[in-house]
This record gives sequence, C-alpha cells and structure tokens, in this order.
Amino acid sequence: MTREDDDLPHIPSRRLMLKGVMAGAALAATPTVASAAPSPEKAAPYVNPLVLNRADPHIHRHSDGTYYFTATVPEYDRIILRRARTLGGLATAAESVIWRKHATGNMGAHIWAPEIHRIGGKWYIYFAAAPAEDVWAIRIWVLENANPDPFKGTWVERGQLRTQWETFSLDATTFTHRGTRYLSWAQHEPGMANNTALWLSRMANPWTLTGSQVRLSTPEFDWECIGYKVNEGPSVIARNGRLFMSYSASATDWHYCMGLLTIDADADLMNPANWTKSPAPVFTSNDTTRQYGPGHNSFTVAEDGRTDVLVYHARQYKEIVGDPLNDPNRHTRVQTLGWHPDGTPDFGVPVADSATEESA
Repeated sequence: MTREDDDLPHIPSRRLMLKGVMAGAALAATPTVASAAPSPEKAAPYVNPLVLNRADPHIHRHSDGTYYFTATVPEYDRIILRRARTLGGLATAAESVIWRKHATGNMGAHIWAPEIHRIGGKWYIYFAAAPAEDVWAIRIWVLENANPDPFKGTWVERGQLRTQWETFSLDATTFTHRGTRYLSWAQHEPGMANNTALWLSRMANPWTLTGSQVRLSTPEFDWECIGYKVNEGPSVIARNGRLFMSYSASATDWHYCMGLLTIDADADLMNPANWTKSPAPVFTSNDTTRQYGPGHNSFTVAEDGRTDVLVYHARQYKEIVGDPLNDPNRHTRVQTLGWHPDGTPDFGVPVADSATEESA
C-alpha cells in the first residue's frame, strides 16, 4: 500500500506491544526522489522556547527526516518557513518568507495559523486570512507548490477553501485515515451561541471539501468559555487503536488551554456520536513552570522516528496589557508527549524556560 506523506503517525514497536493499534496510519510517505532514507539522528535535548515570537506552530517531519516549521508571526502579514535536520535546529534555522499578504482585497489581513502538508507529491499550506477592508471576515485559504523543495518553485494561490457557510472560519488541518483524506477546522455556525466549534469533512482534493460537514465539538464546559466560547486549533494523532484530536479553548490569554476528543480507529469518523470529549482540559497554564496560555498545538515525532513530540505555544507571563492578540510573546515550544497505561496521551505540563529533556 502506498503511504501518503500526511498519513497519521504510525510506530511499529508500539503496535506490537499494545492490542488494536491501527495498521493503516502512517506519517511517512514514499520519497519524491527515490533514495535510501538516512539513519535517524541522535536527538539533542530540547531547549525551550524553541522559536521566539512564533504562535500557532506547525512542524511537519518529511519522509527524508527533514523538519519543516511554520507559524503565525506577530505582524499577521506573511507566511514563513524554516527547515532543519533536527527539531532543535529549527531554533537557529534561516527563516524564509514564502508568501505575503495582499495590499487590498482578499488575504489582506490577519494571516493566521499556517500549516504545511505534503499531499500527492505537492506542498500545501492552509492558513486563515481576511480581506484588508473587512479584517474580521476571516476564512480558510490554500497555497500549493509543485516543486519538491518548498523553498523553491512558485506558491500558487488555490483560493478559498469553501465550507458550508460564509462565516468566521480558521485553523484548518488535514490528515488521512484508512485511505480517506479529511479536513478539520474551526468555524462559527449561524444561530449558535458560540464563537467557533470544531468541524470535520472529507476532501475531494486538497482545496475542496466533499459530502457532509459535521460538528464534532462546541464549547460547553466552563473552561471552554472563558472570555470567548471557543473550540479551535484541532490537531490529530493516531495511536493505540484510536484517533485523538486535541484542540484549544477559551480566550488567548492565560485561560487558553487544550481539550481532547477521542474515537476508535474502526469507527466512522463522520459520526459525531462516535467521538468522546474529555470533560477536563488536558493541557493548561502552570504557575510552577510559569507558562501561560499553552495551546494551538501540532504533533510530530523526534529524530528517532518513534518518540512523539508535542508542539505548542505559550507565554512567559500571566498578565497582559490590552488585547492578547496584540501581545507578540507567544513562543513556540516542544516537549515529549507521554502515554498513559490505558493508551491515551499524557500531555503533562508546559515545561519551564531553558529546561532540557532527553527526547530519545
């Protein structure tokens, strides 16, 4: 079976040790250029923050072991890209601007939460943007690059990714499960008394949805409704016979935190009744480590190809003057993602500044 680059992470050793691990989920794909993959490099200890002033971080580990990093910049005006052979190397990697906002019209403001994915031999970036003249009319947009090297070639604007409604929408992520590609995102549903809920749809191609669009979660617990009623920033990891979708909730100050949805790998992903929502947040601000507002995460794996890694942003202080969206100090962080004996993820607490941990 041919594996796609953005299939969900798959670790053979864990599949042998734990019953029911999903057989069809894989992160790596057949390389675009036929060549032997390099041996995994020894992982260096993580030093946090990994990248300063970069929020909503997304790290993609390509089939050749290279890490690609993109994130929201505080100016909300461009999309950046870094790459390195190690996670730690992203801290000092050269940063390229691969796309800038338009001066007028669509994609002219609030360039938020880019994610880079490799699909069908091409690179895609999903991001949120608004018209320059209507900065809160935020929608999901897609860029495409056919060059094997995403730092080269041309990033083509594939346009808006259309959803069921023309309402506030953002934070798109894509994944495949058992041969089907899905998109999950956050959007306001007309008539709902919330800011955003989490949605899921199948995809006809990397910039087009197909079939029904189902709501997986809406803010309902107190911890999801502080400041704003928000579910956003979904990210998916497959392990131990289940899929886990993390997401972020509440306002983007120190109340920002992460929740978790869970579904059996054999269940129909498009049936919301099959998803279970954790009643308590799984990742929150921590006064001991002095990290606040952790969230908008992604998942990757360490250089050994086996150890799961949590990627997220957090601030180093609790009190913010003015609108949190105008505060630039959400920094990218990485730490090992643990696993409970029952096979569910153990997020732990956000690590302290300058802390190091062995990632392998």
